[in-house]
Amino acid sequence: MRGPEIIARNQRMKVNMEREGLPFNAERNMSYNSRLAQELAKWAESKGKAEDIANALFRAYFVDVKNIGKTEVLAKIAEENGLPADEAADVLLSRKYKDAVDDDWRRCAAYGVNAVPTFLAGRYLMVGAQPYEELHRLIEHVMKEPEALDNPG
Repeated sequence: MRGPEIIARNQRMKVNMEREGLPFNAERNMSYNSRLAQELAKWAESKGKAEDIANALFRAYFVDVKNIGKTEVLAKIAEENGLPADEAADVLLSRKYKDAVDDDWRRCAAYGVNAVPTFLAGRYLMVGAQPYEELHRLIEHVMKEPEALDNPG
């Protein structure tokens, strides 16, 4: 992505983020590989800190424009959220949660998920950041289908 594409993307993101009351740094001009961040999040989940780390990763990437593809950045995020930085670094360097994230990716591919965020409800996918009302409408639609009541999960 170059110049005008980045500006257009950031403008769309800014509008979406503002609509939802989320912080966003429109000066962001880099995208970073989030694979290691996903592995950190898997590890944090095993420590009961999934939501804290997810929120911190969001802020690091979209507001503070940190490179969440770097082990040292992720270890600091872990430490700032009550997890040991040295253990986080070991987990990331050993790739201990690689297989778990691979499994998540395979499961997503099987459902046809290829973008973030994607919401799965019943047999429907809704792609992209959506207003609450759209998500509510999706759930209501799914709940009206007879098979949704027969197979709740």
